[in-house]
Amino acid sequence: MVALLIAGSAILLYSCSNKNDDEGEEETMLTQQSDSLTIVQSAEGRRDFVFKTPLMERYELAREPYMEFRRGVEITTYDDSTGLEASHLVADYAIFFEKRELWEAKGNVVARNAEGQTLYTQQLFWNQSTHRVYSNVDSKVVQGRDVFIGEGFESDDKFEKWSFRKFTGKLTVDSSVTETPDTTATESKPDTQKTKSSSDKKSTPKTSAKTTTTSADKVTPDRKLVPGKSLRKSTSQREQTVE
Repeated sequence: MVALLIAGSAILLYSCSNKNDDEGEEETMLTQQSDSLTIVQSAEGRRDFVFKTPLMERYELAREPYMEFRRGVEITTYDDSTGLEASHLVADYAIFFEKRELWEAKGNVVARNAEGQTLYTQQLFWNQSTHRVYSNVDSKVVQGRDVFIGEGFESDDKFEKWSFRKFTGKLTVDSSVTETPDTTATESKPDTQKTKSSSDKKSTPKTSAKTTTTSADKVTPDRKLVPGKSLRKSTSQREQTVE
C-alpha cells in the first residue's frame, strides 16, 4: 500500500513537471518566420497602412501571442479620406502583442507626420484599437527651426494632435548659411635663359613660366534642424614651376 502511494506521487510529480516543461517550451516556440516581409492593410478599398520589415518571428503558442521584429520596422499610415501618406515611422526593434493590438518600438525611433513635424525618441507605443500613440521616455519634436523637448509624449496615430506630459524646453536653430568664396591670385612671370652647345652654335633662348597660386580657407557651417557641429573644409592648390 505504501509502495502504491509512493508510486502514485511520483507519477503525479512527473506529470506536473512535464506539463510545466511543455508550457515553457510553447512560450518560446517559434511558429512562423518571414524574411523581407511587406504587409499592406486596406479598409473600404483604401490603404490603411503599409508595414515593412527584414525579419518577422511569430510566437502563437505563447500565453500572450506576439510577433517580434528584431531587425527593425518601417510603418506608413495613410489618410482615410485622401489616401495620402499621414505618418511614417522607423525603429531598430519592434514587438506586436496580438490580443491587445499593441505595438512597441524601441531604438532610434523616428516618426514624421504629413505636416513635416518629426518625433525623435527611444521608445514608442502604438495602440491600434484606440489609435493612441505614447512614450514614457524623453522625446523631442522638430518643427521647422523649432525643437520642442519633453518627458513623455502622447498623440493620435497620425501625429496631428500631440503633446508632452512634461514640457521641459524649446530651442530655435539658426538655419542661415554663410559662405566665404575662395580667392585665387595667379601671377605669371617670364624667365629667359640662354643655353650654349658644345659646338659654339647660336644660342636659343628658353622661356619658363612660373605660376603661383594662393588659396584661402573656405568655411561652410553645417546647420541642421537638430543642433550639430559645424564642418570646416580647407582646400589648397599648389602648382610647381615647370621648366
